[in-house]
Amino acid sequence: MRLLFAGTPAVALPALDALLASRHEVVAVLTRPDARAGRGRTLTPSPVKQRALEHGLEVLTPTTLKDPEVQAQIAALDVDAAPVVAYGNLVPPAALDLPRHGWVNLHFSVLPAWRGAAPVQHALIAGDEVTGATTFRLEKGLDTGPVLGMLTETIRPTDTTGDLLDRLAHAGSGLLVSTLDALEDGVLQPVPQPADGVSLAPSLSTEDAHVRWRHPAMAVDRRVRGCTPAPGAWTTLPDGSRLGLGPVRLVPDVTDLRPGEVRAGRAEVLVGTGTHAVRLGEVRPAGKKAMAAADWARGARLPEGTVLGAPAAATEADA
Repeated sequence: MRLLFAGTPAVALPALDALLASRHEVVAVLTRPDARAGRGRTLTPSPVKQRALEHGLEVLTPTTLKDPEVQAQIAALDVDAAPVVAYGNLVPPAALDLPRHGWVNLHFSVLPAWRGAAPVQHALIAGDEVTGATTFRLEKGLDTGPVLGMLTETIRPTDTTGDLLDRLAHAGSGLLVSTLDALEDGVLQPVPQPADGVSLAPSLSTEDAHVRWRHPAMAVDRRVRGCTPAPGAWTTLPDGSRLGLGPVRLVPDVTDLRPGEVRAGRAEVLVGTGTHAVRLGEVRPAGKKAMAAADWARGARLPEGTVLGAPAAATEADA
């Protein structure tokens, strides 16, 4: 089949590579416009655009697909299907029927669970034990289209969003290719999503990554892993500055620390939670690079009884 691949970040690259190696022909790539990145705020092409240019593919970078001229460009490509992986832009109703077999989205959850932009993050924060990937045909609703294929993946106890996304991106690339193979062969029957089991996974904000030490240790662990690498978990120091947090480890036998209270030793830094302590891994002081928590604590010279985090008054965000 002739394909228009739609994707933007690095997580979409395994799928693009798999399609380029498949029996199908990727005739063009659709990606977000160049964005400013780095300290110099230099305009930088997306990872998908860079890979497409390496292969000499035509690249479309519209700001919106609602423009009739953009839709005419897509129609002129005369593609059979448009596989989508983390494109990051809305496909309007007027464009949905331009490819003969529609837009085939690879989504990193077992739909209808975790519809939205951040399914892996929400699965980790919620403490799910299993997630997966789903291919489905885009329609007007948010991730509501009929399912074409599915796989499952066990969530490991130490998985971060980065770890899990990497595994799903590679496993999902094979699922996407097999889905397109079956569509071309005419042996695939789309299955409507069930009405039960729907959950939503909106993008995480910086505030969503704010660790609440009064929560149970397991919830703290899940939130930190779910927000790693982005948007990046954090807490506050007594002076009000932020301290970025990498994945922590549970320490069930330490229960005498108040929520947020720090106990810094020569080789480890423990912090109390609503249940038991956690051991900090890497931390990122404001304006500095990530470092081992014990190294940071030695340099920071924290007074005994230092408490991390906001005042104990309950807020809606603490719920």
